[in-house]
Amino acid sequence: MSKEINTIGVLTSGGDAPGMNAAIRAVVRTALARGKKVKGIMRGYQGLLDEEIVDMNKASVSDIIQKGGTILYTARCQEFTTAEGQQRGAEICKKHGIDGLVVIGGDGSFRGAQKLANLGINTIGVPGTIDLDISCTDYTIGFDTAVNTAMDAIDKVRDTSTSHERCSIIEVMGRHAGYIALWCGIASGAEDILLPERYSHNEQSIINHIIASRKQGKKHHLIINAEGIGHSTSMAKRIEAATGMETRATILGHMQRGGSPTCKDRMYASIMGAYAADLLCEGKSNRVVAYKDGKYVDYEINEALEMKKDISEYEFEISKILAR
Repeated sequence: MSKEINTIGVLTSGGDAPGMNAAIRAVVRTALARGKKVKGIMRGYQGLLDEEIVDMNKASVSDIIQKGGTILYTARCQEFTTAEGQQRGAEICKKHGIDGLVVIGGDGSFRGAQKLANLGINTIGVPGTIDLDISCTDYTIGFDTAVNTAMDAIDKVRDTSTSHERCSIIEVMGRHAGYIALWCGIASGAEDILLPERYSHNEQSIINHIIASRKQGKKHHLIINAEGIGHSTSMAKRIEAATGMETRATILGHMQRGGSPTCKDRMYASIMGAYAADLLCEGKSNRVVAYKDGKYVDYEINEALEMKKDISEYEFEISKILAR
């Protein structure tokens, strides 16, 4: 028989993402509606080990769905990567009566959830990261807001780049993945899009493209560079020296993680959070909630972590066609 869950804990781990509050709200209110108690764990796994655990009710999550970041805060925790830290985390969960846990975060957070599940704590992962780099899901909480934030900033930089007839390199986040760069590049009409998954390190081809475009009368040039490639400032200096075209680098940075979440991030995060709470109420454990092929589904954590994900080859080819 499945173990009956009486108290559900919820934490956010890793990088923050717009929409995490919507997921927290959904976990809390769904669990309460199913007759369960809910405890919030502050500052991720570090807060668990420090026993920063608070009771939550409906009022705890009022007026948060529109807010960016996470009301539970988040932190990295090196100690939780050790067997001793994981064992202590499980013991603290049991001490506080937490027999089910929702972990909102990325792959690293899910590995921690997996360890807790092996130690007797029912755990469900919810994908929360602006990078869209969790292989089992087509959507991750925060991605939609992040790309819209970045796109808005890119449009503004392009206006001034056009006015000054210069080349602009705009670096967007994404860690080792190029999804934000690809989406922003296509949506902003960039002339070059540099993705970690496809980058040839042939800077001369970018220089040749700029020179050819100028000969055809193009007055400005926009390059979207992914964080996983980086070095935007030094790249700008080399391109300016080679082309004679004034070139500026703009690194958007952590502004992409903040801000009020879009409708899509609020909606999807809410359903995922509710789904996670319901899985725990059904006695499920060691699962990851996902959005795949238009449906909300769940995978066993081991299966989810073993999946591989790559940039769509068709989308990449179209991005090059549209840039020319």
